[in-house]
Amino acid sequence: MPDPAGDPALPLDGVLVVACEQAVAAPLATRHLADLGARVIKVERPGRGDFARDYDTVVGGLSSHFVWLNRGKESVTLDLKDPDAIADLHRILARADVFVQNFAPGAAERLGLGAEDLRREHPRLVHCSISGYGSAGPYRDAKAYDLLIQAETGLVTMTGTPEHPAKAGIPAADIGAGMYAFSGILAALYERERTGEGTALEVSLFDALSEWMGFPLTYAAGAGRAPQRAGTSHPAIAPYGSFTAGDGTEVVLAIQNEREWVRFCAAVLGDEGIATDERFATGSARVEHRPALHTVIDAVLGGLDGEEVVARLVRADIAHARRRDLVGDDGVLTHPQHLARDRWRTVGSPAGEVPALVPPIGLGRGGTGRPLRMGPVPDVGEHTDAVLSEFRKN
Repeated sequence: MPDPAGDPALPLDGVLVVACEQAVAAPLATRHLADLGARVIKVERPGRGDFARDYDTVVGGLSSHFVWLNRGKESVTLDLKDPDAIADLHRILARADVFVQNFAPGAAERLGLGAEDLRREHPRLVHCSISGYGSAGPYRDAKAYDLLIQAETGLVTMTGTPEHPAKAGIPAADIGAGMYAFSGILAALYERERTGEGTALEVSLFDALSEWMGFPLTYAAGAGRAPQRAGTSHPAIAPYGSFTAGDGTEVVLAIQNEREWVRFCAAVLGDEGIATDERFATGSARVEHRPALHTVIDAVLGGLDGEEVVARLVRADIAHARRRDLVGDDGVLTHPQHLARDRWRTVGSPAGEVPALVPPIGLGRGGTGRPLRMGPVPDVGEHTDAVLSEFRKN
């Protein structure tokens, strides 16, 4: 996708990424590459294209997942069962720097798009495969939707209340795999600058989320038991989690050292003696007596309104946050930190302008550096004719 006139150069300008992708993990990786300046050609099946286009219709008739994950890309529809379409894809790949695919296991190889075949022909190519469980092992061919990976890696066991396990409210396995693919591709491009050679990368949702489960897995290996599932609380720290003021305001506390605990007792609870109560005098004692600790805290905060609770916490420099909904006057959509730092933009789409957060990678301190490229969300097959015409010429 050509740069608009006058736009400053970005780190991945000139890098061509071809992606046979759908759903979340691979599109997330390639969207970050597009934001950093790469040209991303998204190959979709003819007709409806990426099935994530149909997850919902809440963004002016478009899917919220698709809008989030696919801005700044060119959509080309190809029927990869057609030899002529495969030939077109190979013409594009001959000039590509990166190929990303999340076909079902073995499908890329059957299409002649596996890492071994493509890198034999194009040694500088960075080839990234994203799968559910990896290319080997007994789960290789198992379905690997995000919820299923959350269950298999134990995240569901660690999330929720003691009585009710729950999945994470976001596609954690997909996001984890997408971000490892993104960082792996950047590392491979950097290595290619030194060696002249591309490489093959493999990222699985299972491996990515297993890595994110590192704390509870390490805890379980050492203790012989899993950490306790504790809602918004922490299995090894107290007080930690949500507490409610008398007017219903929910405040989240995360007190992680003894100095802060002592200040909290004196300045927020109004009783410095609580800090030396033998039930609460150490971190491990507070965890052991968590119900009693919560009773003491609730008795004080329940007599205050939210503004006073927050004022006390601020005066005492106690770590805290508000539990915010997504919408409403105090919602995340209108979070004062986003607004103060001008983090919202709009991008084009087949449904018109849609909101988008500025990417988290800032080029320059304080947001004053080069803006990342936030291109429009493509319609299915929108760029097919132009792209195929371009690559058939050479």
